[in-house]
Amino acid sequence: MPIFKAIYKKLSKKWHPQAITVGAPVEMDELCDAIARMTTVSRPDSKAAVEALGMVMGDFMNAGRTVHVEGLGTFYYTCVSNGKGVDTEKEVNANQITGTRVRFVPESTRKGNTITRGLISDNLVWTNIKSVSTLDGTGTSTETPGTGGSDENEGQTEDPLV
Repeated sequence: MPIFKAIYKKLSKKWHPQAITVGAPVEMDELCDAIARMTTVSRPDSKAAVEALGMVMGDFMNAGRTVHVEGLGTFYYTCVSNGKGVDTEKEVNANQITGTRVRFVPESTRKGNTITRGLISDNLVWTNIKSVSTLDGTGTSTETPGTGGSDENEGQTEDPLV
């Protein structure tokens, strides 16, 4: 269940939803445990494969290639040259590059007129943080049943998340 909170944008002078994350990031061990449970690969083997994937992808991208991982998406480099433009094409050189970024485009499939991203569930339901303020980061409530939950902040004038 992806979660959002309301934020006020000064430029538009309107309130908008903003995606937020809860809990700690999923680390390598948890990721590899989940892969091992879903496949016939052991946890150490899945960890070795995931670690190798990052290194191999870096090697290919360092060689100027784009990397497509079926079911996940496409990774590629972009470069930034903030404030280092030149007047002619002949003057362009690598010294102008001030930063390198890895870009990611999720896998997509087309069904008729609909394009679906591979990492986005078909039954995705966004939930306001105010209705799940007691989540522990795993999608499980940490409050005991019958304690009131989302009504406990009623009457507050300030948003405690801002």
